[in-house]
Amino acid sequence: MKENFFRSMTWLHTWTGLLVCWLLFLIFFAGTLSFFRHEITLWAQPAAHDVQPQLNRVAAQRQQISTALEHLAMKAPEAETWWVGLPNERNHTMAVSYREKGDDGVRGKWQDNYMDPNSQSILAEYRDTKGGHFFYRLHFDLHYMDRTVARWIVSFASLFMLIGLISGVVIHKRIFKDMFQFRSAKGVRTWLDAHNLSSVLALPFHIMITYTGLVTLIFMLFPYPAMTQYEGGNRAFFADLNSARQHADATGKQVEMLPMKQLVDQFYTNWPNVDIKRVILDHPFDETAIVKFYANTGTQVQDEMPVWVYSAVTGELKTSANTDLSPSETLYDGMIALHTGRLALPGLRWLYFICGIAGCVMIASGAVMWAKRIRARMKSNEQPGFGLKLVEALNLATLMGLPVATTAFFYANRLLPNDLSNRADMEVHLFFVTWLCVTVFAIYRAGTKQWKQLAQLNVILWLLLPICNALTTQGNLISYLLEQQWILAGFDLLCILTAFGFFIQMNKLATQEKANVVGTFKLKERNT
Repeated sequence: MKENFFRSMTWLHTWTGLLVCWLLFLIFFAGTLSFFRHEITLWAQPAAHDVQPQLNRVAAQRQQISTALEHLAMKAPEAETWWVGLPNERNHTMAVSYREKGDDGVRGKWQDNYMDPNSQSILAEYRDTKGGHFFYRLHFDLHYMDRTVARWIVSFASLFMLIGLISGVVIHKRIFKDMFQFRSAKGVRTWLDAHNLSSVLALPFHIMITYTGLVTLIFMLFPYPAMTQYEGGNRAFFADLNSARQHADATGKQVEMLPMKQLVDQFYTNWPNVDIKRVILDHPFDETAIVKFYANTGTQVQDEMPVWVYSAVTGELKTSANTDLSPSETLYDGMIALHTGRLALPGLRWLYFICGIAGCVMIASGAVMWAKRIRARMKSNEQPGFGLKLVEALNLATLMGLPVATTAFFYANRLLPNDLSNRADMEVHLFFVTWLCVTVFAIYRAGTKQWKQLAQLNVILWLLLPICNALTTQGNLISYLLEQQWILAGFDLLCILTAFGFFIQMNKLATQEKANVVGTFKLKERNT
């Protein structure tokens, strides 16, 4: 009975992992990068590289908000929404954006402008790019498909991941011993050790990030409690839960709003020391115009930002939300905060990143190990089946193709013309086109030689990326270090470190390829 249970759990662990491992690798890969999405976005915007952080950031917000709203009142008085994003520790620029009025019920496009908070001047040549936000959306929206469908797919993959983690713990007889054991150059045994080591060392993180990922979509997965209590379903439930979400349509009746400075003063009279993250004004110069002040939660274990809603016409406080959460709200919101990692200071954010890399290694080593084991069981004259070929092709396309596609995204950011129409979308298209090309290459052949070739390609692309950055912008690694621009210097250093990692892989694959050639030659000699 015990042996049958162990075999059943082993079978469950193997197939729940293998069936979705390539999608899980994409989710973990993009999610890991998104822990530094603001830093990637900064790198992607050379116009913002020289913007200096403010020493008295919170104290300066009052004037910044007034200036930004006055700028929008002059530039876009007929807009549907004004948006002001305040600078913070990770983003030194100030967003001054507005949404145009759409036609026939269709939402208008956003027009984004950015301001230097120190000089309060609009930054020129701010390029159209998604930056790090692309990877953030990719890890749960998958791109090129309906968002609801994508999130259902991601939810099922996450559920498989959770089952794989639990079954892995059950079948792991030497879980603590394997934390300190890695045997190199031992074939399948090495891949198993890599899988065990990356799994066990970051196991608490893997369970937390997978479970809380499911929690973020819990109301999509289980909408029935809200549907039974609210006629409008989840939308009505969230509107009742957070009164700031309630939306009033514009009436079309134009009125004078209070002066922008008076609106801001109205808020700061009651909340003088609040760290503001963003300010949104809906329906400017309409009688329903409201202004929302969102607080920065900082390092609090809270994802939903406290918000205060004022009438932009009378200055009256209409409602507030998320200022005093109930125990159940605190638990739910805290889990989402743990998943997103927005609460993390730099040290904790790096820990998130390293654990995310461990998750990628865990998934990749498991997928490669399965193929290696099947290969090892085959007879010398036996041809691989379709399933094995498919797994090997997907392994090569995903594990080596995603890093190549990521460099294509970064190169596109630096090399595409700034005035190109739909420039941000072109960066994304080049990411997926590059990945598709690697996939076609992997389908053709997925042997040791092809792994080595893609490793060489990754070495070249990642190593040249800092050089490309130096040739297309005003900065380079040396200037970043001298000027203490640690985010930009860190990006270049990570590129070099990634290239070094692929260089090590390339050498190991070259050694393995030579061993395979020698082994094949000796086998032919023995047969003759």
